[in-house]
Amino acid sequence: MTKKILKNPVNGHFKKLGLVLAGVVLLIIGPVLAEPVTSLRGNTDLDETSGAPDVKQLDNSGRYTKSYRQQPPLIPHKIKKYEIDLKNNQCLRCHDWPRNVEENAPKISETHYIGREGQALDHVSKRRWFCTQCHVPQFKAPSLVGNTFKPRQGTN
Repeated sequence: MTKKILKNPVNGHFKKLGLVLAGVVLLIIGPVLAEPVTSLRGNTDLDETSGAPDVKQLDNSGRYTKSYRQQPPLIPHKIKKYEIDLKNNQCLRCHDWPRNVEENAPKISETHYIGREGQALDHVSKRRWFCTQCHVPQFKAPSLVGNTFKPRQGTN
């Protein structure tokens, strides 16, 4: 006696639904994929060398207001030749306690003196040692891309 293997009608419906969904996705993202990709460096072929970018002027107009609550403060001065490596951190010369008072510089946040296990330290934690991972200088330059971000009120 031979058994007939019946097709599961549900599987067929899922396949059809999957094909329809794939078609809809292609209709939606197809025009986006068809747009030409443009480079921020301009219309320069890959094998050509583009000119050097203009040197931007540092915006050292003073301290900046924050755009959101937990934003790391921006650096309002030049840091081009500052040395920050495993043994040295030139930022600490002015911003670590108690030198910050003498230098009239903002003191490093207390959160930077907390170790990996939550213990209070007398020195900056190695987890917070490389300042420029979060803190950056601000330059007077046009935006590379459009931005509609609006800061929330009361973030400072």
